[in-house]
Amino acid sequence: MEIDLETIRKIAHLARLELKPEEEQQMSGDFAKILDWMNQLNELDTSNVEPLMHMHQGINVFRKDIAKNDLTKKEGLVNAPQKNDDYIMVPKVME
Repeated sequence: MEIDLETIRKIAHLARLELKPEEEQQMSGDFAKILDWMNQLNELDTSNVEPLMHMHQGINVFRKDIAKNDLTKKEGLVNAPQKNDDYIMVPKVME
């Protein structure tokens, strides 16, 4: 399948490409190869092929989301630069 130069120029404009005349000719040949390849793919019988949702069959294994406290307040405050008995102290950010 051949693509005319007007179509090549329109695609180049949409893609914000500046093509020289020899590049337009090369691009025309490249597009023709791509479209020929797509036509070959269209000839394949895919009626018995199941559509893919993903490219591989890997399955994520999720753990149960169970809330639990592994740290006590005291353990959580150990590395805080400033703290009082229950909270981490931070500089005031609002007036």
